[in-house]
Amino acid sequence: MQPVPEEVTDEQIASRVQQGDSEAFGLLVERYGRKIARYAKKFLFGYEDAEDLVQDVFVKAYVNIRSFDAGRKFSSWIYRIAHNEFINAIKRKRREPVPFFDPDALFPHPLSSGGPEEDADAEELRSLLDRHIVMLDPKYREPLVLYYFEQMDYREIADVLRIPVSTVGVRLLRGREALRKRLNDKKTYE
Repeated sequence: MQPVPEEVTDEQIASRVQQGDSEAFGLLVERYGRKIARYAKKFLFGYEDAEDLVQDVFVKAYVNIRSFDAGRKFSSWIYRIAHNEFINAIKRKRREPVPFFDPDALFPHPLSSGGPEEDADAEELRSLLDRHIVMLDPKYREPLVLYYFEQMDYREIADVLRIPVSTVGVRLLRGREALRKRLNDKKTYE
């Protein structure tokens, strides 16, 4: 395998794998391993086999790499595979319904780095989300995770979930409203 410079895109690496450079796939695993594991942890909270599912995602990606269109974003493609694996795992366990959610409605902006005060506010919001997002219906939880933790835009989320961009916005809104309601109810009882 020839060394791959860091400025090479995911799509270029995927093309190399499609052309027979199977070792290049390891670079994609390095780039996405932690991201997909974080996605699994946030979406499948409490699922004891999450690590195995993450491995399954990469096995499926490798087996199906020829179906990847290098003209599209690799990140959307791999997250779509992960989404399908996680939804199938939930269905097998029958632990919870499999609807999708819309996180954009609850919080106005993604959790991004700004000044020290904004960083502290964003960290507090992430912590709050971590504690309460597990109580949401998966259809609202997943878009919130993709938007706030994976920092995907509406179009990328729509590609991953295979729903219209407008539905992404609606689910984000409803997810945020559900979180806001839970938080307000909790304050009422404290």
